[in-house]
Amino acid sequence: VQLQASGGGLVQAGGSLRLSCAASGRTLSRLDMAWFRQAPGKEREFVAATRKNGGHTYYADPVKGRFIITRDNAKNTVDLQMNSLKPEDTAVYYCAAGSSVILSNIQSTYAYHYWGQGTRVTVSS
Repeated sequence: VQLQASGGGLVQAGGSLRLSCAASGRTLSRLDMAWFRQAPGKEREFVAATRKNGGHTYYADPVKGRFIITRDNAKNTVDLQMNSLKPEDTAVYYCAAGSSVILSNIQSTYAYHYWGQGTRVTVSS
């Protein structure tokens, strides 16, 4: 599976961005999908995830109520709508895919076998 993330950029605090992850090589409908982010000098951290059929979604506490993860299995894409952005959201955002990720591992990087190249998001204060 090849994942291509896009949509990053520079935005003022309080603004919005929509990230998109396009997949090729394998249908996304068989994969759990997630977004992670990595700020300078910090470890990569979980942001949001969605199950194969989109029926369940999961969010990290810092983004709950502000970010929304959606997927379109017909288009083989997973999006992350980011609203009310804060300077602390500044990071490189990565999309990731995994097969049947168990719930206890949903926030773990090692549970996802495929990774995109990342797209940079900068939120200015």
